[in-house]
Amino acid sequence: MKPFAFWTVALAALILVSCSQKPVIEITLSPEIIDQAQEGRLVLMFSLNQDQEPRFQIQDGPNTQIAFGMDVSDWTPGTPLVFDLESFGYPIKSIADMPKGTYQVQALLNRYETYHLADGRVLQLPPDQGEGQQWNLKPGNIYNTPVSVDWTGSGRYSLTLDQIIPPIEPPKDTKYIKHIKMRSELLSKFWGRDVYLGANVLLPEGFDEHPDARYPLMIYHGHFPYTFGGFKETPPDPNMKPEYSERFGIDGYNIMVEQEAYQQYLDWTKPNQPRYLVMEIQHPTPYYDDSYAVNSANQGPYGDAITYELIPHIEKMFRGIGAEWSRYLYGGSTGGWEALAALIKYPDQYGACFAACPDPIDFQAYTLVNLYQDKNAYFLDSPFKKTPRPAHRDHLGRVSSTLEETNHRELVLGSKSRSGQQWDIWEATYSPVGPDGYPARIWDKVTGEIDPEVAAYWKENFDLGHILRRDWENGLGKQLAGKIHIYCGDMDNYYLNNAVYLVEDFLEKTKNPYYAGEVDYGDGAIHCWNGDQENPLYISRLRYNTMYVPKIMNIIKKSAPEGADLNSWVY
Repeated sequence: MKPFAFWTVALAALILVSCSQKPVIEITLSPEIIDQAQEGRLVLMFSLNQDQEPRFQIQDGPNTQIAFGMDVSDWTPGTPLVFDLESFGYPIKSIADMPKGTYQVQALLNRYETYHLADGRVLQLPPDQGEGQQWNLKPGNIYNTPVSVDWTGSGRYSLTLDQIIPPIEPPKDTKYIKHIKMRSELLSKFWGRDVYLGANVLLPEGFDEHPDARYPLMIYHGHFPYTFGGFKETPPDPNMKPEYSERFGIDGYNIMVEQEAYQQYLDWTKPNQPRYLVMEIQHPTPYYDDSYAVNSANQGPYGDAITYELIPHIEKMFRGIGAEWSRYLYGGSTGGWEALAALIKYPDQYGACFAACPDPIDFQAYTLVNLYQDKNAYFLDSPFKKTPRPAHRDHLGRVSSTLEETNHRELVLGSKSRSGQQWDIWEATYSPVGPDGYPARIWDKVTGEIDPEVAAYWKENFDLGHILRRDWENGLGKQLAGKIHIYCGDMDNYYLNNAVYLVEDFLEKTKNPYYAGEVDYGDGAIHCWNGDQENPLYISRLRYNTMYVPKIMNIIKKSAPEGADLNSWVY
């Protein structure tokens, strides 16, 4: 290796060792930064785009770059691991099929820890490190600075991982925003280690000046929140440079976001307003950036922990009223599903839910898959042709990825439902424990073949549409009447409106009792539409914490029992 000493002094080095007909890539952990054997998922990435590191360019859309993955066990520093023709890749399945060209090359180890669960299972899983289960940003993960290589399709290469992602600084409290951590007895017992739930709490104006006031609680469900979002106590920096939003096709959207956050503060502090608490929940698991807020065979009793431990804890700390009529659930996408699921699972704990663009709420329309009739998730059932099911579309129906592609990307990032991505967390939440101790696969991750036994388990435990139809006339309907509010764009990017149609059909037809809620659609609206018929999505998505308040106030007037405190929190 002495002739290549010039390359080895770099932070990360990709070295052509010898010519070969078959490409082989060796990856080594630098003993200078780590001295213990490692478990985890090793991801090797190639990118033709020089604008970003490859670890930020592995995505579902057409601009994705290339990645290959492997599980590693007892990997000692200084010992090379080999990616070769057998390594599974996305969107190109084999290294042998990679086009020639000049690539940025980078590898990253998503580190796992050993979990000893109370039921006796011993699992290797990636713990959250305060970042919300983002494999490419997780503190402690090890990677290399990208290097350029002219890929010819042959040769033997060597790569050294010698960078560690640093810890994340905890957010700071303000007058209005408090960051709370609470050890959960229920979850700690399940996982065999201390597990903490978190909450970012927005306090009402006048909280300290009105010590006798007690407040309703608005519970915002959604992806992992580092701190409380959409609320800023200072105006936007006048020197802020405008940035273009590719999602919305708007220049200067970053400034609009800051303006909306400051306006939320101004509205929050106006006099003579209803005052209430808002909490965003932090509940990342080893499988995702949040737990989906329900009890799960694989993730533990998160539904009970949030409902019976965290929420009462927050209400006690910040003078919440603590009654069914005073608690309200809302959120979009993941949070939309969680809001509706928490209401259905705990109907006597919440006054209503406002579920926007929810993840599939009926598994007859698990996006574009009917889990109970289809045989394969990736392709339409046909004896003679192979038509792929799409995974993502734009507002005009133009498809940018398929179900096979997005699931194969996840498989590169992690086996055994450990990718930390969308389809795997649904599996980790809804599935029974599999024979290997990890979540049972709803379908073969490579081929898409659906397991009907796992689908049957999903149906009885987590198919919200089925649960409503099954239990409505047995008492659930009486508990939920007037509480269900669902909103979805009819051109949702992930076809989530299909499941909403099925649930709406049941709700509108059932009369014993009538659901007396609301289901509404945005004409031509894409993912995250939340019921605002007056404003564009790029604005309404920034107003979750206030947009449902008028409807909530009307519900409180109708549902609060005689003698309830309806005055101390209005000032």
